[in-house]
Amino acid sequence: MTKLWQPSRRTVLKGAGAGVLAGMLPASVGAQAAPIKLGFQLHRTGIGAAYGRWYERTAQAALKRINDAGGITGRPVEILFEDDATDPKRGAEVVDKLVTKDGCDLVFGTLFSHVVMGSAPRAGELKVPYLVCSEGYHVASGALNRWTLQPGITDVRAQISTMAPWVSQNLGKKVTMFFPDYAFGHDHRDFFTAAIKEQGGEVIAQVPIPPTETSFTRYFAQIPAETEVIYHVMVGPAVLTFVQELGEFYGSGAKPQLFGFIDSLEAVDTATPGLEFLEGSHFWEGYPRVKPADAGAAEDEYRAAVGVDDNGASVSDAKDVSTYSHMFSVWETLSFIKQGMEAAGYTGPDDRQKLVEAMEAITDLPYGIDHPQGAKTFNGKTHQVFGSQYISKLEGGKLVKVHQTTIEEGMYPDAVDYTTMSF
Repeated sequence: MTKLWQPSRRTVLKGAGAGVLAGMLPASVGAQAAPIKLGFQLHRTGIGAAYGRWYERTAQAALKRINDAGGITGRPVEILFEDDATDPKRGAEVVDKLVTKDGCDLVFGTLFSHVVMGSAPRAGELKVPYLVCSEGYHVASGALNRWTLQPGITDVRAQISTMAPWVSQNLGKKVTMFFPDYAFGHDHRDFFTAAIKEQGGEVIAQVPIPPTETSFTRYFAQIPAETEVIYHVMVGPAVLTFVQELGEFYGSGAKPQLFGFIDSLEAVDTATPGLEFLEGSHFWEGYPRVKPADAGAAEDEYRAAVGVDDNGASVSDAKDVSTYSHMFSVWETLSFIKQGMEAAGYTGPDDRQKLVEAMEAITDLPYGIDHPQGAKTFNGKTHQVFGSQYISKLEGGKLVKVHQTTIEEGMYPDAVDYTTMSF
């Protein structure tokens, strides 16, 4: 476990005998001076490690910004990171440790949906707020509990509901899907199949891929000859192998249109040799990796804070490509935590229920440095945030934004009202 920042009483009471002055101060002042401890369930190892590396960097940058501005409710903030190995069983153990042993006020940061599904029940048992930075429909579906929220990134259902019409209108109607064989991939399978059908299209083949697979050529034989669009959303350390082998499979001959979720190329340089066949194909992006010409006023400040250049790579190493379409969720979730705690007048673990209720009352999240990816609307009933989506085209080895959706396009009817559930 790594502790980011642990302000000491000596720092707070600089130049004085800390023990003596602490005894002279009212108990309430002493309590307020103690740091707020946030637990971060980190994919430091396992198939989510590339994301975990950038999630940690983003959390550090967001934490620095919050503490430089005075912390939360006048108290400094500390983040305790704990590796869950991108494993559901380990995830539940991490939640337990961060809360019962480390005394964290809440837990956040989880990305991979199977880890969320394995961890959220334990958070519910402990009655601790659990804010995930995932994309699965698991929160908004009502499958979890009142303690679990997803306020920093949109979910697959919203993303797909805005992508399917564009794919149908611009690329084709007969689709073959490649997706990871767990909850996140199943959301893509189910929601895209339904969404493209509404557009008069059809998924003519579904190809699930085990999350630990390292070679993919044998799966490509399942692509029907009449396929007009290949929809791919792969994750994990073998994503580069997947797209390279797909290129080798088709060679220089005719191929279907390609539409991918950027998950297939997160942390991968799009100019990497072997990816030339992707030229001209399209990708969903949660947040454009390459700085768009029409980028908003908060873009430069955010990129500088997280150490990412205009091409989406580390400012210190151009080969270290960020997970830009996902890691903003950590930054924005911390902004949401700060807003919720201040609205609740949060003082400590006894206020956890009050904190969740205050978060449920939040609706508008305006564009700005707190929410640099774009303005959002939070639905307190479903515990899910809604925002804009982006489609980019690979041109000259770079992703170029070609389309942006509205918040409203991604909204869908509520499937649950968590506010009616007991704590």
